[in-house]
Amino acid sequence: MTEISDLRTRPVLPIGTVMALTDLTARQIRYYEAQDLLHPARSAGNHRLYSLLDVDALIEIREQLTDGFSIADIRALRHPRHRPTSDEEVRRMLRAELMNQGRLTPNDRNIPSQGFGFRS
Repeated sequence: MTEISDLRTRPVLPIGTVMALTDLTARQIRYYEAQDLLHPARSAGNHRLYSLLDVDALIEIREQLTDGFSIADIRALRHPRHRPTSDEEVRRMLRAELMNQGRLTPNDRNIPSQGFGFRS
């Protein structure tokens, strides 16, 4: 028997049905696709077909926009650019940023050695 989760990923809904379910216009839906927030399947006739998961994503996007998020914010939430970083990587990035801003110099004798994890 087919799992429910498999059924939710099946692209079978045309854009008209998705519009009725999400209260979005076709233009909005296509815009979100252009912004890489959504990836509908295509039929043999090149029509967009949406799954129930796509409908859920569109409803979530609409709610996030209503809550004040920008498209860039939503894209960042959906497609995180960085993998989780370790403490050591965070320390290295922070040190590089402080050096970049001129707050620390390589010859600085006041380089913290405790507290924030700055170690040479």
